[in-house]
Amino acid sequence: MFLHSNGLNLHVQIEGPHGAPPLLLLHSLGTSLHVWDAQASRLARRFRLIRPDLRGHGLSSVTPGPYSMDLLAADMLALLDALGIASAHVAGLSIGGMVAQTMAAAAPARIASLILCDTAMAIPPAQIWHERAASARSAGMAPLIAPVLARWVTAGFADSPAAEGLRAMLRRTDPEGYAAAAEAIAGADLHAATARLRLPALVIVGAQDQTTPLASAEALASALGARLVVLEHAAHIPTVEQPE
Repeated sequence: MFLHSNGLNLHVQIEGPHGAPPLLLLHSLGTSLHVWDAQASRLARRFRLIRPDLRGHGLSSVTPGPYSMDLLAADMLALLDALGIASAHVAGLSIGGMVAQTMAAAAPARIASLILCDTAMAIPPAQIWHERAASARSAGMAPLIAPVLARWVTAGFADSPAAEGLRAMLRRTDPEGYAAAAEAIAGADLHAATARLRLPALVIVGAQDQTTPLASAEALASALGARLVVLEHAAHIPTVEQPE
């Protein structure tokens, strides 16, 4: 479905029983709501599952950048408003996890719990994200596909059909949407705000994640007093590589 929210035409899929606890799933940079496909049918048995395409991604509106975490979090809080949802569990992958942390800092009463997957309170150095943004705007997505996929999945998974699906998501991401969201990552330092959060949380990380490695996950779990789960044989996108 599509709905107008925070000045966007936002694409969102909603599954699961009416009246079930809402669970908002936020995807990673350069993907779409489909990065959660392998979990959706199972989770929709118990939750009212809400999967949006973030600003600049999938079928949602692309607006000029740069974006910020505050803007992306405001988009998602406005989505909950549009759906009449007072509070929700929020799971976020990579940039989605940073958006989830920012939502919780802005509106703690509206977040029932956080599930933070392969994400961090900051992902330095900022220069890398500015370089990716400049590349996307000047040359499109094609030059980014090989180096980004090499960090998203392990080498043994890179030739699988599911990895090809990830390539397709990245290839089809709007360059301005990608660049603007990369700039949001460059500008984000959530250490102070996340350390003040007091809510149930789970942190998950792929053992071979180079972008948000185990040390980042440990720091995030420590700041939140959260349980940490390490997934073997997975890198930065375990929702696809280790879906179970």
